[in-house]
Amino acid sequence: MDELFKRLKIKPKDLSLYETAFSHSSYANEHKVKSDYERLEFLGDAVLDLVVADYLYKHHKESEGEMTKVRASFVCENANFEYATSLGLQKYIKVGHGEQSATGNFKKTIVADIFEALLGAIYIDLGYAVARKVVLETIVPYLENPNVVFFSDYKSALQEYVQTEQKNLIYTIIKEEGPAHDKTFTCEVAIDGIVYGTGVGPSKKEAEQESARQALTKLAR
Repeated sequence: MDELFKRLKIKPKDLSLYETAFSHSSYANEHKVKSDYERLEFLGDAVLDLVVADYLYKHHKESEGEMTKVRASFVCENANFEYATSLGLQKYIKVGHGEQSATGNFKKTIVADIFEALLGAIYIDLGYAVARKVVLETIVPYLENPNVVFFSDYKSALQEYVQTEQKNLIYTIIKEEGPAHDKTFTCEVAIDGIVYGTGVGPSKKEAEQESARQALTKLAR
């Protein structure tokens, strides 16, 4: 993890915290490890919320309601996944055999969770000031870029667009594969009968969200 620490400009004291931060429960169970990242993720989520809220209060002039929307957008799963990916956190994640797909990719939720777990580890190991610095250096470039918008709920965003344009929106699950404990769903979203997005996910809800994300991307072009 030396490469990551250099990128974050931090000097860890307790490396075991970072090992835990990258350990999924499936890995912990398979290798009889005492802890996984979930408790650190819980803490990191709180740190992330506070740092972003504090930054918005000091640097933006929006109302409480608008700041709440902005914060929700930039600390949602989609945003955390982007931050984690930009830092290359995937290469350090440790999961059990069942959690990693044949393509070698990790579930989006796990990658997003790892970002918060890392923040939790930094907070415990090096304190709030260092955790705050890491959050700001990672997120502010996104926050201050008017072309970057993260949606915590792509379906709601697409619904708002459709209502504005007075168009008809329909989601259809077109495929369902895999055993009961590990299903994959494929969803199409159509606007006025034209398919704008096709999403795949481990649940119907996630497949719908991904299809909505694709539709929004296409509509933004």
